[in-house]
Amino acid sequence: MRFEPRRKKPGIPRARHLQAVGAVCAVVASAALMTGCGGDSGKTTTAATAEAAKVIPNPPATPSDSPSGSAQLTQDQTARKKLLGVTKVTFDKAAATAVGEVSGSKLAELDLRGLDDNDESESPSPSGSPNPSPSGSSTVPEWVAEVVEKDGTTHTVRIDAISGKVIQPVAETGQDSGDKREMADRIARVTQTPQEAAKVATDKQKGTVTSINLDDNDNETLVWSIDVVTKDWNKTDFEIDAVKGSITREEVDQD
Repeated sequence: MRFEPRRKKPGIPRARHLQAVGAVCAVVASAALMTGCGGDSGKTTTAATAEAAKVIPNPPATPSDSPSGSAQLTQDQTARKKLLGVTKVTFDKAAATAVGEVSGSKLAELDLRGLDDNDESESPSPSGSPNPSPSGSSTVPEWVAEVVEKDGTTHTVRIDAISGKVIQPVAETGQDSGDKREMADRIARVTQTPQEAAKVATDKQKGTVTSINLDDNDNETLVWSIDVVTKDWNKTDFEIDAVKGSITREEVDQD
């Protein structure tokens, strides 16, 4: 952000400046002569100093007196602001919609994708026609969910983040029996719902949930990885123990 340069105060004319200096010198000299006379020299000196102060011009403003400008948003912060500015469907509503599309399923992942995820936002809108977005593209922001059946079968559900309309759920291809067992076991071990984990994160850092993912962390602990965007458009990454509900990691991304 550019600021107009501070206007310089008009200088004191040289003649007035010399008069002021002369007056100060006269007052100070008078005070010095009185100092050696009588016992009231303290009172006289105080009065003389006060008179001298009246004729000393005010000092010019220093750079520290000027107001500081507000910090500009980074590219990532700007993208988050634009994306959340048009998103109407909240995390919890998208989660409920996703699991409602596949009977008996549970949520394993949910991400808000759109303006800064070009590779994920090129699909047509649920209505089949292009929709305007703040970036000028023909796509709209979407919630992309992965829900898992009891036997481990995974489905992808895409939800228009503005209208809430659902694109037909699609079962993941290429899952073998081992993949399904792993997913079924992971879902079975969870005791904290994604909504409960999200509340733990937002109670610690007020903001909007934009992503939640069930995974094993570096310590092989089953966690909910959650992104929360705060009002300053920074993002805080949380890891919430999916069994105990405690925070195992918290990191602010200020980019």
